[in-house]
Amino acid sequence: MMVSDMASASWRWRVALSLYRLFSPLLLIVALPAWLRKMAARGGWSTPFSERFGCYKEDSEWVPSGRMHLHAVSVGETLIALKFLRSWHKKHPHPVVLAVSTATAYHLAIPARTELLTVVYAPLDLWPFVRSYLCRFEPSQVVLIEAEAWPELMQQCQQRDIPVCMINARLSARSERRYHKVRRWVAPLFQKIQHIGVQDTADAARFASLGIVAERMTVTGSIKFDPENAPSPSQRPEFSAILAPIRKHRTLILGASTHDGEELLLAQALRPTGTLFLCVPRHAERRQEVRSALEAQGITVRLRSEGIPTEGENVDVLLIDSTGELRDWTAHADVVIIGKSFLSMGGQNPAEAILAAKPVIVGPHMENFEPLVAQLLAAEGVIRINDSALLTVTLTTLLHDRGKTAAMCARALHVLQQHAGATARSIAMLENH
Repeated sequence: MMVSDMASASWRWRVALSLYRLFSPLLLIVALPAWLRKMAARGGWSTPFSERFGCYKEDSEWVPSGRMHLHAVSVGETLIALKFLRSWHKKHPHPVVLAVSTATAYHLAIPARTELLTVVYAPLDLWPFVRSYLCRFEPSQVVLIEAEAWPELMQQCQQRDIPVCMINARLSARSERRYHKVRRWVAPLFQKIQHIGVQDTADAARFASLGIVAERMTVTGSIKFDPENAPSPSQRPEFSAILAPIRKHRTLILGASTHDGEELLLAQALRPTGTLFLCVPRHAERRQEVRSALEAQGITVRLRSEGIPTEGENVDVLLIDSTGELRDWTAHADVVIIGKSFLSMGGQNPAEAILAAKPVIVGPHMENFEPLVAQLLAAEGVIRINDSALLTVTLTTLLHDRGKTAAMCARALHVLQQHAGATARSIAMLENH
């Protein structure tokens, strides 16, 4: 970069950071009531969410410092972080801190705590909160999961000479277009990242368009889709006990991480098929909202939290109102339908269903999982339908010829294998940088 370009980037970044610091507190004040309600709905009151504001209960004198910190925002990033750490600790049995941003992610991460893993809340990205966090923990390194680069955190890490890397990074075409409009203002933010592990060459090209030179990127593949060291979905006796009284030899269709409106859409589409709909909403706290919407249409619903049903109880939909169980519920399903792909944009992760050797159906919106979904469709490893009304005929086709269905599952797994070793490559990248 030429001196004039560096000077231009410098003043632009100072202006952008000043505006960010000015308006962020105002946005927090506006969003705080809704955020607190969401925290309560997700069980956040029972967690030390004051850490989000840089307030800690324990005496800082006894807090271990100088550790590597992984920053994961929500459940998806937290699952990636935990998967990465299982492999990391095999080579580096040293304590690490996992900083998460949501109550759901916190509840998911807490059972994984060991003497090698501390779980905390990441601070809100405001100057006093980030300063309190960094003063308390003094990280030796910050590792960001995917593309969550927070301006205040990045700025203060740079001032303290704390190296920042990013793993499993992805940048969608939509995000690239949005960033490109303000490229000269946001490019300095990404320049603060020492090295980036990107999922594929398309992501590398998009980051390059923001000014990231090739020498600061490594194509690692996706940790999320890496089949190596991934816990295999397995049937749980407690789940079998819940299903036994109500399944009645019915085909079990699982809706994975459904979003608002999809539960009713899929339940109504599946009703004529006589199947049992196992619905796993993306956010468990929506249980009553989902139940009310279904029952208003005459659909009988039972919550997973209500325990084992009575023998012969009439149930159309078993609603999973718990967190962190999707992987093993998948092992019980006959077919998996991916949520957030019919009425919302982006889709959800199909990898667990593929690893469980289950046939997968996706809707028209899987933008967040391209190019993987395009590769799966090209290999005929998943089925895409653009209208839920086609579910009946699609299920009939899938369940009629088990041999063809098994071959489809095998093709999907073969596509997933291209990401094998992504976790090991990400570890090697951090070791080298």
